[in-house]
Order: sequence, then structure tokens, then C-alpha cells
Amino acid sequence: MNTQNPIGVFDSGLGGLTVVKAIRNVLPNESIIYFGDTARVPYGNKSPELIKKYSLQITDFLLERGTKIIVAACNTATALALDTLQDKLEIPIIGVIKPGVDSALKLTQNNRIGVIGTISTISSGVYETELKINNPSVKVTSTPCPLFVPLAEEGWLNEPATKLIAEKYLEPINKANVDTLILGCTHYPLLTEVIQEIVSSKIKLVDSAQAMASETAELLMNYGLLNDQNNKGALKLFVSDLPARFEIVVSRFLGEKISNVEKIQLGQV
Repeated sequence: MNTQNPIGVFDSGLGGLTVVKAIRNVLPNESIIYFGDTARVPYGNKSPELIKKYSLQITDFLLERGTKIIVAACNTATALALDTLQDKLEIPIIGVIKPGVDSALKLTQNNRIGVIGTISTISSGVYETELKINNPSVKVTSTPCPLFVPLAEEGWLNEPATKLIAEKYLEPINKANVDTLILGCTHYPLLTEVIQEIVSSKIKLVDSAQAMASETAELLMNYGLLNDQNNKGALKLFVSDLPARFEIVVSRFLGEKISNVEKIQLGQV
């Protein structure tokens, strides 16, 4: 495998661009191919079988483009399809859950950890399972926050309505005396400010995007795949649909404008 081959990153939509942004900050030399399944988003309310099918289609697409590792920047796909992907792929693939779990376990002082995410991610119990595998004494409080996704995409980051919704969602977290909270969705880092405002100031937030960037760097190093060229890596975006206000949403998540976008269709919607 050529070290100059790109990193593949995918998500059900555009939220995974927060992971791309974090990876580019940590590994500026690396080229990245991103696929956002915008035609079939959200994954959070779909069956495990369908999520596995979609994830396999996307990883096949990324493999065809020579990716050297794949990052599943989708909590739902990681929760429900990562094992299947790891069994099938011959290149390294990592999901967004383990890096967030590892960070949370390092930060917690009282072994009480909160998790927020989509309905499917929370219902799967994958964060609680992974946390307890690594620390059986940890107490986990999980709550779904489905409206956080459209609020982030709309850019309603500090609106009064957003704060009211956050207060309702985060009430169980505040009552549980957690000292660490995992943001279990790639959209949620955009709402960090309002989330931190609502929860106790003593609660440390775990941004899985940052944790994943560090994990990606470590994985590349371990496999001898770090790009040793001193050039800024390229970024290519693929999507399955170009939704309304696409460029605005992309710039919101990525922190920069980008024109290198191609629409492609994978299988049947």
C-alpha cells in the first residue's frame, strides 16, 4: 500500500466532516476522500440490516479509489456495521465509538459517564457495552437527542429554542451526577457551547471527532502508512445527493468552503 494513498472517511450525511476537519488539523499531509450518504440520511431510524448494506456499498466505493484506511465517522454505522466491515475489509477500518470511549474513561474521576446520540445509537447500547468492557464498575447514563442533528445543520447553535430543547434532553444527564459526557454523534460538536452551558460546568465533554483524529494518526503510524510527503493533502467530497443549502452546511461542518464535490449514486435508495 502506497503511503500517499488517501484516507477514506464516510458518514450517513455531512456530520462526519467534523471528523475530516479534525483529521486535517492533526494530519495536514494526508489526502482524504469523504463520502456522505446524503440521499439516504438519516441512518438513525433505519434497520441494522439496511445500515450494514449501505455501509458495505460505501466501503466498496472507497476501496475502489485506493484508500489505505477507512474511518467510519458515523456512530450508527459504527454501532451496527463495524464488525461486519472489519471481517470483510483487508485494510484497517476504525469506528467513531472506541476513541470516544477511551477518552471518556481517561477523563472520568467518579466512573459516571453520560452518552448522548441518535435514537439508533443509544438503543443499540454500544457505548455502554464498550465502556463496561473496559471498566465494569462504570455507571452509564444514555439519552437520545434526535433534534440536535437538524439544529446543527440549520445552524441554530445558540437560539432560544435550541437551549430549551437541550435543557429537556440533558435533564437526565444532570440528574445522574456524571462527570464526563460523550458527544455520540458527529453533528453534536457544533453544539458544544450550548451543551456545556446546560450541563454542569464540572462535566467534561468528549468530542469524538478529536479523539478519532488522534486514533487515525496512531493507526497510520502503527501500519507504516503515514504520508511522508511535505505537501498539503487533497480533499475530495462525494455525496449521494446535493441537498438544498448544501454549500452552507458543508462550510459549517468543515470550517471552510469547498468546490470539489461530486454526486454519485450507490445501489438503490
